[in-house]
Amino acid sequence: MEFEVDLILVAAAFAFGACVGSFLNVIIFRLPENRSIVFPSSRCPQCEQEIGAFDNIPILSYFILRGKCRNCNNPIPFRYPLVEFTTAILCTALFLKFGLTTEFGVLFVFCAALEAVFWIDLDHMIIPDAISLYGLVLGILVVSAGFVPGLQWVQSVSGAILGGLILYVPAYIYEKVRHAEGLGAGDIKLLAMIGAFTGPYGVIFVLFFSSLVGSLTAIAGMFLRNVNSGTPIPFGPFLTAAAIGYVFFGADILDKFFELSSLIGD
Repeated sequence: MEFEVDLILVAAAFAFGACVGSFLNVIIFRLPENRSIVFPSSRCPQCEQEIGAFDNIPILSYFILRGKCRNCNNPIPFRYPLVEFTTAILCTALFLKFGLTTEFGVLFVFCAALEAVFWIDLDHMIIPDAISLYGLVLGILVVSAGFVPGLQWVQSVSGAILGGLILYVPAYIYEKVRHAEGLGAGDIKLLAMIGAFTGPYGVIFVLFFSSLVGSLTAIAGMFLRNVNSGTPIPFGPFLTAAAIGYVFFGADILDKFFELSSLIGD
């Protein structure tokens, strides 16, 4: 009986995540264009036909419709079910890790916001203030309210400050020396938001791994001749992926690091 209840809760978490993913698709599509994410209701971007409820079931409708609009028969981007599926997986994984707790709710909102930033920055090379700045304030508030165990308001505020300064200072110096923007303000505000939810250690973790993977990606791109040294590469997707990785694995990795450091020190 307990197993059946657990299975139902896991299925509910997956379904809820898929529904949130469907809403994220709206945010990803409309927010960069400064359009309302509430009105009008979802419709085909090609023929502007309103999408009916049966055709708007997360993940399933894409395959029922065989990837095409029911009205105009134009292809539906595969990204839509992909975002819904990845959000469903995120929600399920967070539920399995944290259970039905306030921490689960807070971190799911955090990860969902990061996923939206991932796709928006990948598409438009912008990170909306509506996500990063409101997210920064929300992070400090929920941590201060005690909704993220193991993190105090001081760590949240210091994480936000560190996240902003650690990118702002080198970006400012680079701009003064090279007379060109080396890092967008959106990345700075995004890392500040990440710091508000994860604290100073989270900022260091995210910056290290995002820089590492970003550098390797750029090198691989140049090697494969897909990009050149002057090709701008959005940094937001690397920051968001590293931040989501920190939510799941950061504490364990840091524990191992400190354990190893103490052994070396001894």
